[in-house]
Amino acid sequence: MPYFAREAGGLELRTPEEVLRIEPWGPHAVRVRAAVTAIESGLPGALDETAPPSPGVEQAVLDDGSARLANGRLVVEADPHGRLRFLHAETGRELLAETKPAFFNDRPRTFSPRGDGSYHVRQRFTAYEDERIFGLGQHPNGRLDQKGVVVDLVQANTVAAVPFLHSSRGYGLLWHNPALGRVELGADVTRWVAESSHQIDYWITAGDTPADIMGSYADATGHPPLLPEWASGFWQSKLRYRNQEELLAVAREYARRDLPLSVIVCDFFHWPHMGDWRFEPGEWPDPAAMVKELSALGVKLAVSVWPTVEPDSDNHETLRTNGLLVRDAHDGLLTTHLPSRSSNTGYRPMAHYDATHPGARELLWQQLSEHYHADGISLFWLDACEPDVPPHLAARAVYAAGPGAQVGNLYPLLHAQGVADGLRSAGEGRPLTLVRSAWAGSQRHGAALWSGDIPATFESLATQIRAGLNVAMSGIPWWNTDIGGFWGGNPDDPAYREVLIRWFQYGTFSPIMRLHGDREPNQAFSVSMSGGPNEVWSYGEEAYPILVAHLRLRERLRPYLAELSEAAHRTGAPPMRPLFFDFPDDERCWTVDDQFLLGPDVLVAPVVEAGARARLVYLPAGARWWCPATGVVHDGGTIVEAQAPLERIPVFVREGAVVATAFAS
Repeated sequence: MPYFAREAGGLELRTPEEVLRIEPWGPHAVRVRAAVTAIESGLPGALDETAPPSPGVEQAVLDDGSARLANGRLVVEADPHGRLRFLHAETGRELLAETKPAFFNDRPRTFSPRGDGSYHVRQRFTAYEDERIFGLGQHPNGRLDQKGVVVDLVQANTVAAVPFLHSSRGYGLLWHNPALGRVELGADVTRWVAESSHQIDYWITAGDTPADIMGSYADATGHPPLLPEWASGFWQSKLRYRNQEELLAVAREYARRDLPLSVIVCDFFHWPHMGDWRFEPGEWPDPAAMVKELSALGVKLAVSVWPTVEPDSDNHETLRTNGLLVRDAHDGLLTTHLPSRSSNTGYRPMAHYDATHPGARELLWQQLSEHYHADGISLFWLDACEPDVPPHLAARAVYAAGPGAQVGNLYPLLHAQGVADGLRSAGEGRPLTLVRSAWAGSQRHGAALWSGDIPATFESLATQIRAGLNVAMSGIPWWNTDIGGFWGGNPDDPAYREVLIRWFQYGTFSPIMRLHGDREPNQAFSVSMSGGPNEVWSYGEEAYPILVAHLRLRERLRPYLAELSEAAHRTGAPPMRPLFFDFPDDERCWTVDDQFLLGPDVLVAPVVEAGARARLVYLPAGARWWCPATGVVHDGGTIVEAQAPLERIPVFVREGAVVATAFAS
């Protein structure tokens, strides 16, 4: 019978079928890897190559061939065949276990050869009826609790596949594998699947509270930088400002009206060609002067950066000849058809720079530094950074880091890393980028994720609330939506104006507050397109004072947001979070999915139905809650019917909290 061996730093079991390694990986956590013949180190991912310190680890190999490893709150028990159970050290309660064999040779870890040297990999765990599962990134399925859902681990517009789950049973698990795949959260089994890989690799931690788990995850995958002071203010954007004068006119109008404005966004097609990564001089004649004027108004400029590169661009040939473009397994370069100034028909096939190649990341930063940062621009909107290709092409991609099927989910992480590294090298101590996709560890590079191109409806708003809370429980603190939704919305339509108002109110309490969208009258997708008006004065006389009041409320909340930024940086605690994060002992808080906390002291209950002027709100037990609108203090553990006239959504403040002063004006 094979026996476990005590190796330096952990336990190892070798059988005819596999090699299994269990290592302490930070306090209260372990890393488990398994492969058919040998464990590979140094593969790209979110965990550092060297294990963080784990003081006080105890491990033993018993006479019957089983083994035990204790690390803080987490204990791992392994039977002689390598089946693992994870227990809470103090109570002995089972947190998670690999599945028991149902028949001879049934194993929880399976490797099926694909014929190309890789394997179709499956990892099975026991399912628990009482378990609730959160996290896993951003998925527009309308669910907060992901139990019972099959979650595809494939990046896409509106999807950010972050393979970290947070369990109500008191553990967090990172599937440390960037391969395309899925996790099946069934009633009978939890199964992780990688379509093409060489080994199983996961990290698990135990925590007595959600804050414990999120803190351990941040320690393992990276703490977010402090949020830049300007980033907590209001961001103005639309699809799209076509030239320098149009953008400046909007910023000047905000100043004329004495309205708070922190960031204004220069969206796509401001360049001559995709992959030039510079301004088109006929439309943007003096970027340095533009930035100088905006700075005098207290406004930061953000510019859109796409990873696509067309043949006529400044950088295509250098990238191609140095092997810095994504290749197609079927031959040549992986391409996507997008609008171009150089095409008579409007569209051309365009390649993608390879963010998994260090040389490509260096070249991109050199271009951003020369053409943007030199003019004072340090905020980049990394759009379409999945990269934006259909699933059948994503599987055909060949990166410097490996085949797309094996490493494709890494792209947004490494793309953000390249820009963050460049910003740090240029002296920017708090790098922040707006990104449309992310993976485990993106938070350490200042990634501010937004939810992509979403519908402009009440139903979509309800979906975003749950999606954002799962992003928070995936370790990414800075998240936002296009306020009002992206696809459509008529500023002159009273029904849509109500959607916009309710979304703006929700956005006031989001980690990042950003107005964006492709408003009517919509235009065909082209280099000359521009959406309809999308400024706060674009929505009529009734909406305007409501939006302005919320802009000013956001300004008063910014000192509180700075405190939440400090906490996120130190502890990994997300600013926006589900009720159970701060009230884990209140069972009802684990089921509330249409409210959230902004930090520990502000409870927000968005309105997501047309015509609704009141809604029920659950107030967590363990605190008393003050209503700014009425001045009444309510006991926790109760449900109240809160009034919600069009002018406001229900908000409650923990009794005695300093942030209450923000609601006094």
